[in-house]
Amino acid sequence: MTDGLILCAYDSKTPAQLPRWITGARAETLDDMAFLSGAALSYLHIALHHPQTPGALVRARLALRAAEVSMQITGRPERAGELRDEVLLLRPGDLPGPAGAVAQSWQRAVARPLSVKSLARAVPKLTPVQVVTWMDAGQGGAIPRAAQVLEAVLTDAPQADSTALIFADAALARAIGLDHLLPCLSVALTRADLRKRGAELHMACHHAILRAAKDILPLMQDLSRRAAHVSAVSPKLRAKQAEAALECFLTQDAVAPMSLPMPDRAARRLCDRLVALGAVRELTGRDTFRLYGIAP
Repeated sequence: MTDGLILCAYDSKTPAQLPRWITGARAETLDDMAFLSGAALSYLHIALHHPQTPGALVRARLALRAAEVSMQITGRPERAGELRDEVLLLRPGDLPGPAGAVAQSWQRAVARPLSVKSLARAVPKLTPVQVVTWMDAGQGGAIPRAAQVLEAVLTDAPQADSTALIFADAALARAIGLDHLLPCLSVALTRADLRKRGAELHMACHHAILRAAKDILPLMQDLSRRAAHVSAVSPKLRAKQAEAALECFLTQDAVAPMSLPMPDRAARRLCDRLVALGAVRELTGRDTFRLYGIAP
């Protein structure tokens, strides 16, 4: 039973992919899919809690991906680069555009421990009472509960696809005992899925968990390896506040030099040094208004 969950849990490395007994199974009923998606969730849970997994960075990267999916669902053209710009290049006092507001909501949703207050902060138009009402809309197992929450939000607010996905993933995270929201359903559900209801929506959510796990597990392993390299180059950095700056890279999808806890010139030198060391890369290809992050 080399593919078993128990052996996976004691492996010294994070599981990089789902075993074939999950991915190769042919599920014909809702119960079959519930078993397979539950197994996929357990692998995600194990990988996320591995001591080498940079959880905050994983959540931030998935939040960007969830924002991209939200754009695709609504038919907007913005992708990762534009969404990063919309949020990270805002000047003090400026408000983001529609795409930036979605990206900002996802960032806020994953940044703090899961609570009514953090969800209200992520979707500021909602009252705490509405947050509680939607979060309590689901019952039963983790994925059925998330599907019921998703349906409840879409029934009350048919155009609020992104908000519905945030709440569905929040319900899923709470059901499996995570402290923070992990974008999971939101990176795999499609526009057609969100128009389903009842058992069809439940089945779509089970399938989405399998698709998401296939993508998220290798992402976790890759980011774990890259984060370890960032930590390894730390002794080579002489700049004051370098350790605090590295923490920004290890917890955020992307970083503007001006946001680092050091003078602007020193921040730019640090970013250039980290690029030279292969620890981060410049994400925009521009000569100005550059953004840096641990390479995806």
